Amino acid sequence: MRQPSSSVLPETEPVREQPGPSRPPVVERVAGWSARHRKTAVLGWLLLVAAIFVAGHLLPAKNVPAYDSGQSGQAEQMLHRLGVTSPPAESVLIQQRGGAGAHHTFRTDPAMRRATRQVTSALSALPHTARNIASPLDPGHAALVSADGRSALVTFQLPGNGQNEDQQVGPALRAVAAVQARHPGLRIQEAGDASTDRAANALVGHDFRKAEVTSVPVTLILLVVVFGALIAAGIPLLLAATAVITAISLLAIPGQWLPVGSSSSEVVLIIGMAVGVDYSLFYLRREREERARGASTAHALRIAAGTSGRAIVVSGLTVMIALAGLFLTGYSVFTGIAFGTIAVVGVAVVGSLTVLPALLSWLGRWADRGRIPFLGRRRTAARPSRLWAALVRRVVRHPAAWGSVALLAMLALAAPALGLRLGNPPNGGFPAKVPVVAALDRIDRAFPGSPAPAQVVVTGQDLGRPQVARAISALRGRASAHGPVRGPVSVAPVAGGRALLVSVPLAGSGTNSASNRALLTLRDRILPETLGRVPQVSYAVTGSTAQNYDDIAALRTRTPLVLGVVAVLAFVLLLVAFRSVAIPLVSISLNLLSVGAAYGLITLVFQDGHLAGPLGFTRYGAIVPWIPLFIFVFLFGLSMDYHVFILSRIRELRARGASTRDAVVGGIASSAGVVTSAAVIMVAVFSVFATLSLIQLKTLGVGLAAAVLIDATVVRGVLLPACLSLLGERSWYLPRWLGWLPGRAGTVPGRAGPAAREPELVAGGAGAGARPAG
Repeated sequence: MRQPSSSVLPETEPVREQPGPSRPPVVERVAGWSARHRKTAVLGWLLLVAAIFVAGHLLPAKNVPAYDSGQSGQAEQMLHRLGVTSPPAESVLIQQRGGAGAHHTFRTDPAMRRATRQVTSALSALPHTARNIASPLDPGHAALVSADGRSALVTFQLPGNGQNEDQQVGPALRAVAAVQARHPGLRIQEAGDASTDRAANALVGHDFRKAEVTSVPVTLILLVVVFGALIAAGIPLLLAATAVITAISLLAIPGQWLPVGSSSSEVVLIIGMAVGVDYSLFYLRREREERARGASTAHALRIAAGTSGRAIVVSGLTVMIALAGLFLTGYSVFTGIAFGTIAVVGVAVVGSLTVLPALLSWLGRWADRGRIPFLGRRRTAARPSRLWAALVRRVVRHPAAWGSVALLAMLALAAPALGLRLGNPPNGGFPAKVPVVAALDRIDRAFPGSPAPAQVVVTGQDLGRPQVARAISALRGRASAHGPVRGPVSVAPVAGGRALLVSVPLAGSGTNSASNRALLTLRDRILPETLGRVPQVSYAVTGSTAQNYDDIAALRTRTPLVLGVVAVLAFVLLLVAFRSVAIPLVSISLNLLSVGAAYGLITLVFQDGHLAGPLGFTRYGAIVPWIPLFIFVFLFGLSMDYHVFILSRIRELRARGASTRDAVVGGIASSAGVVTSAAVIMVAVFSVFATLSLIQLKTLGVGLAAAVLIDATVVRGVLLPACLSLLGERSWYLPRWLGWLPGRAGTVPGRAGPAAREPELVAGGAGAGARPAG
């Protein structure tokens, strides 16, 4: 076998080192203790999970408000401190369905007028649900009849401060439905803030239940296929389930002070299943390999702890670093998600190093019981992959050619991302088939109007001063029919006169560039020249236009920071883990390439509308603003799982004396089974989300599934071996001035000398063209 030459890298430290001291590393000591005290470790783990679960449910639930980014968030905080809330507004549409009576109008159709009176009467009988009811039959409300006279609105507000509005609106919805049943010839539908929230919560809850009910059985079936044995297949699910339960219960702690949305638990479930299954597969696969070579269960566990266990620690820390980047976004919805996902990864790592070896030691060879016919014996052998070995061997022979083709293909797939646009979907991304969404569309068509105005929240001392009145008059004077700020500008004192709420209509549709320009004109020119000149007065602008603009602007500003910080921290961690400068650079570059390919794909599919029919969505020409950043953070961490595991196997073979090319072939061939299995499971789970209703979830499902598939095939099978082969021995380059870094190459725990070699993985490598055994 070709040995590394010391003249190749004059500035590097020696590649092979002598075995370290007899005292094993922390990972092995923890796993060894757990294996020796298996009953204590397993029962202690279950008791800890149960205790955290109970404690999490005993903590009082707090609804810490989440604010938007930028100035709109400041305005929301002002209103919250003053106790100002806007009661949810609802509208009931009474409309002709068409047909024989379609020529009638509200004034001439007795059925429409009768239905209007019945709706008004039914709502009036619900004082705890409907207040400030306005009917087109009342004097002064002629605007509640459409221009063509064939549609009418009954409007009302829910009392209170808007909390639990989705439950509070229930009686009104039932009352309107009862009136609809009495008038089948008319369309009588309710829509508004509260009813939309109610429908959204119901739809999201149904979707996530569908995802949970589908993903868990799919994962179990795939695990049975992977391991060929029922008991072994249940171990990853046990680890993932306990990690998810623990992390979701721990969310109650930050939830006492920080906003933790309902979506946090769902994201924790996704990531917990991903890393829990991945880490279990890494550990179980290595333990099986060692037992297949004749090692005892205790000896196999020791080797698995020192190899796969170490890779799990490095991988888990990298994933947690990536997820911590969510804290830098300034996006409040990410706060709970960041806490929960970091917690679930940390719990999964701890469980992999403690309860997993304890379970395997307790079960022993019983872990292979319940074998599936035609699969069991083959799966428990845990042999290297001939297919992947053959592919990688060809790549390392001609790395430039193979790498160039794969790189060009990835860049071509990522190219559409250059035109990626950020924007929130209409109606919150819900499909038009949802009744409340359809009702909102009909109301918009029957009563076309301007978008919601900007809301200027004014606070300060003595807001009744003449100076304030003159400033508002000047603000009104800047409004014009064709300018960026339109009229009429209205002012309403709130919180007992401690604040003013100034409504300023803006040009444009509310979300287009004209509205954004009008908003900036209001903020940067008009308000500083009017209210800004009044001493001891503060103001901030919010409203739907301001909220959308501020969220997108914050994400665009923070995204480079998140990418940079995550990449730098991951580089440092991998530098320490692998004692190489090239390995972290290659890993980070390939991960960014995978993320770019995912961006290009979601741009093609969801922004440009390709596959809109099969996936069941309506394109709106943009991508939900938070999705690209979330995909980056999630994929960067998840992809690093695979990279760390593969690179650990390559480094292990390299430390035993194999050449870089032989180590690449052997490392990828020996890790192919676990990486392929983990990738298939993740693709299957993520694909479930592509079948859900929200366009946000569809985008995540397609983007994540495609990126994992690309990462586990093109990146692992072509780009990674091509890069390492082109670098050769420079892959392990470490400057002498970094020689103080902790860690060393070492040997496999429990093996030393010639017995440490794995002939079936490295013999006849890239140069000889031989195939691995099995």
